[in-house]
Amino acid sequence: MTNASSPEYLRQFVEETDWYNEIVLGPIIPGDAWKRLPRPIQSWLRNYIGGTAVYFITGLLWCFYIYYWKRNVYLPKDRDAIPSNKAMFLQIIVTMKAMPLYSGLPTISEYMVESGWTRCYSSIGEVGWLAHAVYLMIYLVLVEFGIYWMHRELHDIKPLYKWLHAKHHIYNKQNTLSPFAGLAFHPLDGILQAVSHVIALFLVPTHFLSHMALLFCEAVWTANVHDCIHGKIWPIMGAGYHTIHHTTYRHNYGHYTIWMDWMFGTLQDPEEEFIKAK
Repeated sequence: MTNASSPEYLRQFVEETDWYNEIVLGPIIPGDAWKRLPRPIQSWLRNYIGGTAVYFITGLLWCFYIYYWKRNVYLPKDRDAIPSNKAMFLQIIVTMKAMPLYSGLPTISEYMVESGWTRCYSSIGEVGWLAHAVYLMIYLVLVEFGIYWMHRELHDIKPLYKWLHAKHHIYNKQNTLSPFAGLAFHPLDGILQAVSHVIALFLVPTHFLSHMALLFCEAVWTANVHDCIHGKIWPIMGAGYHTIHHTTYRHNYGHYTIWMDWMFGTLQDPEEEFIKAK
């Protein structure tokens, strides 16, 4: 790999984020006015616009799909399970209050990458596809481990739960959970759960674009796991598992998969719960 701390190499990251800014800010801010903004402001504004767009597009499409287009498939007998428009609107309000601070996390990670503080690489060609796949798997394991324990401690440490995480757990029934609840957190809570993405940059070589894509994919993933529809795709920590988390508060803290809950004894299977209910 090229000397990752050299100014010439770090310039690649700057040019890459300049390109992202051009794509997002160019069509919105007239002329080149956005180029005169301080670089951190450019980054934050692009992340805010991008994060808001991903949140609304994902939430609206997913709600339309499960509550209207495929309602007879997913909710054929229980129309009361569909969240009210008021409940979803309140979730949107909570999310949009937090979004300015959420947008600070990728802004900070970009600054650290551009400054050469992390182990990021610019192009997959620098390491090869096999090494990239291995690094990505390690990155995802670190993120999964970090989110599991941060989420669990937000429950176990009572002041953290009371002042931060409880805001998200007011949504504790099927008719109050929706794709729009996925990012409806106290802003510090949301950042603490996502910070593993940034910490991993210091521990394992990481493709910069993959890191940014995975950060923004959190909006897509969290929308999916709050729709209360059990996808039954093992070992994915889907909505069936996460709905149990919102009703028992003591199980299924994991993020992408069930492995951490299985390893640390907090897994509760929605299939077993269904059998008990019968």
